[in-house]
Amino acid sequence: MDRRKFIGDLGSPVLAVCAVCLGACTKADVSPSNNSGGGGGVNFTVNLNSQLPNVGDSLVQSGVIVARVAAGNAVSSFAAVQVACTHQGTPINYSSSGNKFICPLHHSQFNTNGTLISGPDNGGTATALKAYNIAINGSTMTITG
Repeated sequence: MDRRKFIGDLGSPVLAVCAVCLGACTKADVSPSNNSGGGGGVNFTVNLNSQLPNVGDSLVQSGVIVARVAAGNAVSSFAAVQVACTHQGTPINYSSSGNKFICPLHHSQFNTNGTLISGPDNGGTATALKAYNIAINGSTMTITG
């Protein structure tokens, strides 16, 4: 077999595999859309004693950022919103000092129920984050939505 035929025969399958891999690594797979209207719902549990023991702690799971905003194991002590900023999909962070979520890319700010406080620095538009349902049974929190 000559070199050109070998490279040609090998190249097509490799390109196909790369295309599939790249397609699987999109922002949509990292986090749910604010306006998805359904699709694969979120349903996971968090151990409050080991995963969110302190006020200001946060974690990201299944495209959701969950933050402990106050002491105690009441629903009102936690916030759960989509982790992807609605402006460009950048993962947001929880700021315990401001009790809000902030996008590190263009500095959009959201309150703990996902409402937009201020939009991005670059003049783009952001909308509210999707908020998720929280239920607590003892030291186990369940996030759904």
